[in-house]
Amino acid sequence: MSGRIPVTAIVALGITQNIGYGTLYYSFSILAPDMAAHFAWSTEWIFGALSVALLIGGLTAPWLGGLFDRIGAGRVMTIGSAVAATALLACAYAPGRTSYVAALIAIEVAANLVQYGAAFAFLVQLRPEVAARSIAHLTLIAGFASTMFWPITAALQALMSWQNVYVIFAALNLFICLPIHAWLSHGAVRKTAKIASPRVEGILPSERRRLGFLLMVAGFSLMSLSSSAVLVHMVPLLSGLGLGTTAALVGTLFGPSQVASRLINMMFGKNLAALHLALFAALLIPGGMLILLLLAPSVPGAMIFAMIFGMGNGLLSIVTGTLPLHLFGSDGYGKRQGQMMAARLILSAIAPFVLALAMAQIGIPASLAICATLSCLAIVMFGLILVMQRMSRTAVSAG
Repeated sequence: MSGRIPVTAIVALGITQNIGYGTLYYSFSILAPDMAAHFAWSTEWIFGALSVALLIGGLTAPWLGGLFDRIGAGRVMTIGSAVAATALLACAYAPGRTSYVAALIAIEVAANLVQYGAAFAFLVQLRPEVAARSIAHLTLIAGFASTMFWPITAALQALMSWQNVYVIFAALNLFICLPIHAWLSHGAVRKTAKIASPRVEGILPSERRRLGFLLMVAGFSLMSLSSSAVLVHMVPLLSGLGLGTTAALVGTLFGPSQVASRLINMMFGKNLAALHLALFAALLIPGGMLILLLLAPSVPGAMIFAMIFGMGNGLLSIVTGTLPLHLFGSDGYGKRQGQMMAARLILSAIAPFVLALAMAQIGIPASLAICATLSCLAIVMFGLILVMQRMSRTAVSAG
């Protein structure tokens, strides 16, 4: 029994992750122009407000990560669903710009309570011994959030105001996500956790863990910085490289490629160590960007970029959950997730703005080359962790 993944919990979390990412993240870009018109702001100012909200949300992540360990990730996610619903309603009924930005900040804090960081912590607390496999399965199910919610949001926007769309999204968080999270925290699934919940030991010895953690956070942060910057500007970036109207079509390959990489990993990567998977992801993200630089404005080349870049991002979602468990074990996992989320979210908030400035000042090719170079540094970080791991094994063997 101890080797079986908690299928019911994974499917339930898959539902809430799709809703959580769809309503709190992916819907924003579609509704932003209507929000800008409502508050008489430019779209750039609306996205600037989102960056501020992401930045503040990132600063709260370490505290939230500790909360996962103290009261349990399931309880945090239950509270988070209520906070998410309230924040969406507050945003919908905001009377002015200040209250709108405050509600947007609350939405981003709520996102940290219910999205991957919290879900990964829950799976580790539920069954640590199979958590790595559980996380891989969850990311596969949750990979459809953008595929579902971009068209859903667009269809709702055509029928009603953005405020009413947010009211519907608040209802989804309140009446679907909250009961599921409450059941996961207090119901039948938790009882199975009592049957088998052995601790997972990390592979790094205690004296190397501080440096290993810093290297891991730096690696993930560099990948997230490049990834978020390019993703936000995907269509204008491709258009600026000469792809014109085909840019939007090429961009649609990104989502399916994310899902494909997770499916391939689930089927064939069962025996692949999390550190090796992290190195592979770190190769794919800058690799895709370099292919785009070399082959643009070739449409086939851009399509290859979108697929490789998407696959790298798909694997990144998995290894942010599995690598901390592999390196440091299950004890204090929630706290580490919080600290890691903070660094990634802060850089992800700043990166799109910085890339926009860079594209305006030094051009798209040079800006993309810098992004690829920064992302390549992640390979160095994970490579150093691999060296530390081998040194530790050598020391143990010699001892």
